[in-house]
Amino acid sequence: MTVKRRVFSREFKLRVLREIEAGKSQAQVAREHQINHQILTRWHREYREQKERAFPGKAWAEPSDEARIAELERMVGRLTMENDLLKKVLQKLEDET
Repeated sequence: MTVKRRVFSREFKLRVLREIEAGKSQAQVAREHQINHQILTRWHREYREQKERAFPGKAWAEPSDEARIAELERMVGRLTMENDLLKKVLQKLEDET
């Protein structure tokens, strides 16, 4: 299974950093945006050191809501299948005893 690496736009990174500067804790911002706190630390350091030149990469868009919903629906489907399998195994074990 391949895991795609998430890529964030410069605007998204700056918006997240502004939330921290506005008074939100780094941990809270990390949870809200599902970003590792070490990534936020790296973004903050890069912005502090380079200001306007920070985050020069390609302007990728923030993951869309539709993509996030599709990802969550796949996860729900996979977990439902795992649940069904575990229920069947548990039922067989109970029947044997």
